[in-house]
Amino acid sequence: MILDNYGTRKHPNVQAWLDKHPRFHLHFTPTSSSWLNLVERWFRNLTDKAIRRGVFKSVPELITAIEAYLQASNDDPRPFIWTATAEEILEKVRRGRVTLNSITT
Repeated sequence: MILDNYGTRKHPNVQAWLDKHPRFHLHFTPTSSSWLNLVERWFRNLTDKAIRRGVFKSVPELITAIEAYLQASNDDPRPFIWTATAEEILEKVRRGRVTLNSITT
């Protein structure tokens, strides 16, 4: 499982579940992982454009709406483009560390 919140694994319910399911392994993304932000953005678009104002009387109706969005999206694909440079990312990390150090000291 890919997680963007390192603290998630510490909750007792999560620990109990993981103990019962040893085949699952947790992988944590770094703070501000751009690729994960793009995945979240894709789901936001799906929600905004296909689900939010819809009225679905059944699960099959919801599935139909999602599939229609996917079809329209695939007919005219517009890929998300990662525009941040390595330097910009490293600068954000530096600023984040400065802020974290000022809070913890």
